[in-house]
Amino acid sequence: MKKLIEHKDIVTTLSIANIDTDAIIPKQFLQKITRSGFGQHLFHDWRYIDEAGEKENPEFILNKEPYRKSSILLTQENFGCGSSREHAPWALSDFGIKVIIAPSFADIFYNNCFNNSILAVKLPQSEIDELFALTKSNPQELLHVDLRTMQINFAEKTYSFSLNNYKRKCLIEGLDSIGATLANIKEIENFEKNIPTFYQ
Repeated sequence: MKKLIEHKDIVTTLSIANIDTDAIIPKQFLQKITRSGFGQHLFHDWRYIDEAGEKENPEFILNKEPYRKSSILLTQENFGCGSSREHAPWALSDFGIKVIIAPSFADIFYNNCFNNSILAVKLPQSEIDELFALTKSNPQELLHVDLRTMQINFAEKTYSFSLNNYKRKCLIEGLDSIGATLANIKEIENFEKNIPTFYQ
């Protein structure tokens, strides 16, 4: 996985609560077992007005400039609810989303984000509301997220967020759960060598 220490970009806003995984990546596109190729179907039913995904919905924000390549998503509570499918963060990551900011996330989706190099930031609803207002009046402004300081800077405002040390370390070092485990392989091997025989 790629390291994520800090990131800057314009902000795509989706002021919709309870966006579920079927809206993020509809079930008809879940035929692959690899993580690539899902980005083209991200928010398919909102981005396109046809089943084939050839005719864009001109009103949807990701079909407008300069948001087509935006990598920061600002949204509302309970993002990623519904099915526990990991294809949802796969689609977001494959599209290029690196940071999602919301008041809350579905638990499984939240944890899956960090295994796919996506920083999921939780902020109080009052701060989310303020960010929505600021992005509306400053649409070209770059939002800056820094995992070293655990802060977001936007339009001369600063927001602090919390993240447990394990998730923070994995993002900064570019590790998923398997990579984080393998980083301790010597300790694991030494432990296994010293397991009493009655456990073997």
